[in-house]
Amino acid sequence: MISVPVSLFLAYAVAVKVYKKTAPNGKITVYLGSRDFGDHGDYVDTIDGVVVVDEEYLKGRRVFGQIVTTFRYGREEDEIMGLHFSRQLYLALEQVYPPAPSKQQTINETSNSEPQPLNKLQDKLLRKLGSAAHPFTFQLPKNAPPSVTLQPGPEDQGPPLGVEYEVKMFVADNELEKPQRRNSVAMAIRKLQYTLPSPSARQPSSIVSKGFMLSPGKLNLEVTLDRELYFHGDKISAHVTVSNYSKKNVRSVKVSIVQHTEVTLVNGHYSKTVASLESKEGCPITPGASFSKVYQLLPLAASNKDRRGIALDGMLKEADTNLASSTLTPTSDAIGIVISYVARVRLYLGAIGGDLTADVPFKLCTLDPGHGKTVAESGEENKNKESGQPAESTGANTTSTTNVTTAGRRLKKQMTREMSTDLIFEDFARRRQESEDLE
Repeated sequence: MISVPVSLFLAYAVAVKVYKKTAPNGKITVYLGSRDFGDHGDYVDTIDGVVVVDEEYLKGRRVFGQIVTTFRYGREEDEIMGLHFSRQLYLALEQVYPPAPSKQQTINETSNSEPQPLNKLQDKLLRKLGSAAHPFTFQLPKNAPPSVTLQPGPEDQGPPLGVEYEVKMFVADNELEKPQRRNSVAMAIRKLQYTLPSPSARQPSSIVSKGFMLSPGKLNLEVTLDRELYFHGDKISAHVTVSNYSKKNVRSVKVSIVQHTEVTLVNGHYSKTVASLESKEGCPITPGASFSKVYQLLPLAASNKDRRGIALDGMLKEADTNLASSTLTPTSDAIGIVISYVARVRLYLGAIGGDLTADVPFKLCTLDPGHGKTVAESGEENKNKESGQPAESTGANTTSTTNVTTAGRRLKKQMTREMSTDLIFEDFARRRQESEDLE
């Protein structure tokens, strides 16, 4: 008798979360498996989903889908006399149902071409929702700006400033027709910028000095970070070295993380402190003395709630977010919001002596979700290699392992079939029209 570990039963009993939103008249519904789509550098995640349409309601009309990005650089309450502080870009527009004739013709003419394969979630949704469900896929351009939201203050009203994305489905006779609110669905999504850990061991640093008019000598300050690339949730370590060859006393040391925001369309520049600490340890640093210490700071969005103007990685009402990631490839013609970070160290010398400040730039990024899995797998493989454990045993152990593996595969297939209906839908409530649409 073969005993199958209990963990096999638990490993595949996982529900899949699906985001759902319905038009006000209830005739069209959009399903998405994720609301975050990443830019991995060499490719961008596709936006895959399913739309359910009441075919009797269409009456010869069509269902169109589009990806819209809105760049808002001013408050809505200040828009007067036809002046608008926002721009909209339509990054994709496609006929979802019935399929566009041009696409069908291209597929039929090319014998080697095949329809774009569906992902696992789309396949499950199509089997669960029936013949009224139709898949769709959109591809974001690589030069599209990442989602950035400037956090509004407690008293601010209207949509927040920043770059936002949304998937929109609507019913119309042609693609140029203006969508009507009652038969259209718009679901907010985010475009994030993912980064892999860099093998570079470069440690950014900055050295500054200050002289004084009426006294000899200089005050030297050196700041060095342990690395250049950080991910959200990492502590930033700054090694501070002070050499006082002047006649002044250093009274305190302040270390802070400063977020720089540049709004390209209006050429606006803003700076916000997202983490800081002030220390008098080792102070006063008297003339001729030296001081060295490592300070650690942890910049988090949770520590800056309700602070107006803090840039975030897009802001969805139903989910938490991080501080805005650094813009990795800023260009002169960039569209959107450019984000950068510096570690700032300030030495305070008093009212007469003034202060001495050093800035060290670094990058704060979002870790690629697929990297953690790769690291875990490679770590396990390296561990087996170092311990000298063979990949396969001999004799009776080989037979037992093979039997358990075979039973596990059968169980996995069975659980996969049963999981075809194991979906959790998160419905975005919207007020629907009580009266039927007569069109």
